[in-house]
Amino acid sequence: MKRLKVADFFCGAGGFSEGFRQRGFDVVFALDNWLPAKQTHDLNHPDCHCELMNILELDTPEKIDAVVPDVDIIIGSPPCVSFSGSNKAGKADKSLGIRLIEAYLRIIAWKLNKGVIKYWIMENVPNSSKYVKDTYAWSELGLPGKGKDLRIPVKNILNAAKYGSPQTRKRFVCGNYPEPTETHPERQSWITMRHVLDSLSNPLDSKKTKIMMDPVYGLKYETEKLTDHFYDSTVADYEWKRARRLKQDHGFMGKMDFPENLNRSSRTVMATMSASTRESMIFSAEKDGNHLGYRLPTIREIACFMSFPITYQFEGSNESNKYRLVGNAVCCKLSSALAEAIARQENQDCPDFIPQKIGLASVNLNGMKRIPKRPKERRHDAKFAIHIPYLKIRSFRVELTNKTSDFNNNRIEWKSIVHYGSGKNARFVELNQDEIKKMLSKKNRFDEFDEEIKSRFSSFNLSAQELQRQYVLNGAAKSWTPESVLDLMRELIEKHYPKEKYGDEFIENGFKSADIKRREIPALILVGTYACNHFVKLIK
Repeated sequence: MKRLKVADFFCGAGGFSEGFRQRGFDVVFALDNWLPAKQTHDLNHPDCHCELMNILELDTPEKIDAVVPDVDIIIGSPPCVSFSGSNKAGKADKSLGIRLIEAYLRIIAWKLNKGVIKYWIMENVPNSSKYVKDTYAWSELGLPGKGKDLRIPVKNILNAAKYGSPQTRKRFVCGNYPEPTETHPERQSWITMRHVLDSLSNPLDSKKTKIMMDPVYGLKYETEKLTDHFYDSTVADYEWKRARRLKQDHGFMGKMDFPENLNRSSRTVMATMSASTRESMIFSAEKDGNHLGYRLPTIREIACFMSFPITYQFEGSNESNKYRLVGNAVCCKLSSALAEAIARQENQDCPDFIPQKIGLASVNLNGMKRIPKRPKERRHDAKFAIHIPYLKIRSFRVELTNKTSDFNNNRIEWKSIVHYGSGKNARFVELNQDEIKKMLSKKNRFDEFDEEIKSRFSSFNLSAQELQRQYVLNGAAKSWTPESVLDLMRELIEKHYPKEKYGDEFIENGFKSADIKRREIPALILVGTYACNHFVKLIK
């Protein structure tokens, strides 16, 4: 039986192509505008012609037919950065993303009008579903003359973990395709990160097994042939400490695991390699049984989370490029499930898995030594708004901030602010120090706390501008910094009023100067505000 032919747009590293290839489809054409993506696709799919170009150039039927062959199936995953919720909290400009989607749909509409394609699929982040219509008019897609409107009959949010990927990666999948069958429908059946890490072996250990097992496909493989895994991916202390704070003590978002809970499938692999953000994927770094700190996953580990076979190669000149190649891809197992559904509808034979025969990438990261990162100096107008570490009680937190400063005229202003509530109901107030002292003066240990606050901050003698400069230096500072100030506050609060003992204690609201519509206020929030107010008054 003739194999169905496939074209892959925005092919990237080839995850979408790989799923169809594994199931016996003939991937004959691919397109991407990033050279490492083309090189990676060429290496892993040598029988496919991959075009290096921008899809926006294919803006007429003549140009489309000159470049794109007639195939049975078109698949594609337009860049998701415009629609990602992690990009400016989901408020990034969507115009380019929409143009790329419409350029892809223009090709679909034209090839459907010619009567050559049977199925088509578009994959993107869930948020993109808000910007994809049910129907597109022929003229709306920039096509000449008359033709049928493009209707999108199927729209789903699919989770790659339910199809055998060790990753809870949810994606909006629309087009004209049969429903894929979930191979791992229940959470307890999902492949965990621990299974992947144990299968690949610890990249830092000095002793390694000779044979390993592919954690997704069960293929035996010689350990010495495994690429992009046995190298140093440890991170600097300041990076993982920042990531831990953002994960476990974010101002208004919930807690996340630190380090990652290996008994779960991985979170969504991002395209940007980072060790100091809330989205960072951080593992404990162990070597021969000793704890070394923390590390990022290796390229091979995230490739397995994306369900690439361990034989798959990535043509990036460095770790960052390879991370982008993997993170931008479509999970192979999700693609494979979509391919199987089409094969089943076409009554075609569909093998479980066809191994690939490829060469090696030109750059293998094995043996790479990591150069320790140093914090980069911030912009002169860098804003600061951080609460006292690990002091959030019933939506209350105490924040030191410079956000009201006039940076252009070097008029720097530091304030002590209390946040309470969340979302649209959030409130931000400055509290009077004398009123706080009156409420706290009846409390045990307040005099000792007050005395030590004044003593420990007695050496502080910076101006507002000088404190800003220390913040801008970002790690190179040799004096007080906003971060060190907050850390000291937290230390003193914990010493005098440990959260285990005082965390559930509330004080009756006695403020006359502030509009706080709460009958009671957490005692530790008042203690923290008192410390922060005292510090702000010391700034010259």
